[in-house]
Amino acid sequence: MKVAPTHPPPGTLPAPLRFVSPTEVLGHGRRLVYFGGCDYHRLSFHPRVRAAARAVLARDGPGVAASRLTTGNHPLYEELEAWLARFLHLPRVVLVNCGYASNLVAAQALAGEVTHAWLDARAHASLRDAAQFLGCPVAGFGHRDPADLRRQLARLPRGARPVVLTDGLFAHDGSLAPLAEYLAALPRRGWLVVDDAHGLGVLGEHGRGTLEACGVADPRVILCGTLSKAFGAFGGLVAGERQLLERVVARSRAFGASTPPPLPAVAAALAAGRLIAGDAVLRTRLRANAVVVRGAARAAGWPVPEPDTPILAVEPKSATAVTRWRQRLLRAGICPPLIRYPGGPRDGYFRFALSSAHRPEELARLITVLER
Repeated sequence: MKVAPTHPPPGTLPAPLRFVSPTEVLGHGRRLVYFGGCDYHRLSFHPRVRAAARAVLARDGPGVAASRLTTGNHPLYEELEAWLARFLHLPRVVLVNCGYASNLVAAQALAGEVTHAWLDARAHASLRDAAQFLGCPVAGFGHRDPADLRRQLARLPRGARPVVLTDGLFAHDGSLAPLAEYLAALPRRGWLVVDDAHGLGVLGEHGRGTLEACGVADPRVILCGTLSKAFGAFGGLVAGERQLLERVVARSRAFGASTPPPLPAVAAALAAGRLIAGDAVLRTRLRANAVVVRGAARAAGWPVPEPDTPILAVEPKSATAVTRWRQRLLRAGICPPLIRYPGGPRDGYFRFALSSAHRPEELARLITVLER
């Protein structure tokens, strides 16, 4: 079998893929099982989600072509915000144009309100970019290490107002941040910004994300997220206390000077959210798939963190091993989800994103490769 180079040359994009079913793509000249992407319930394929997007496109067109602070505040944005606030059990939600921007918007709202910032050592790139807008010194703490964070916070001067920035569900390996321990270490006037892009719609009894999974409900939490993963749509969100969200609207240039998400995507997200909230089978099936695959990976000797989330990372030890893994996946009829992630291994690694739509026989193919 002829195999293309492991990575495309710098400055170029990988070869395009085309979906032919919720769990298969056309790539490398053939039909392959797909464990890439993060549409954890494949709701972008759901007929209700697609019908909602088509109806709004036909009625209102693709977008509003204006900032929400000028003439672009369509009623559909407020409808989705109100629904998300009820779903998340948080006082207010504000939609932003994409998930990456949600952290920038939150940081701009906090500028002037905080004196020190701490960033998880493996935080998502959007959190790193957001920290630059806080207008205060930024330091790092050990990855998922509340003891290190506690030691550093203990050195703060009296009256300090710190903010801690972290992922909820880490995309590089599927591990969870110890949010309750971070909050316990924070002073009363501190903030915790949680990028829960991969947890929303996936974790917790009701799908409310990492906060629900960790049993956290605290007014010091600012929740940021995306509608482009478990919701299968597009757009970002910032959620939390009303006063903070008022500052988002009043202060954030990333919010006020940008066009909001396309209207069909907003309608799709609302339909998808109602499916997630009303159908526990989606989350049950997703967790069952994660338990099966991650359990097999542990049995095969791969280091897999608890609990069983739908992200599985396999890090080959060399560039040669990466190539061998890629060949094995292709022979098994699996599209190789090889990525280079900030802070990850230089030669890249394979990140398998499981979905509730993956069938047992598709999981079995992946397990066969993991067990070799």
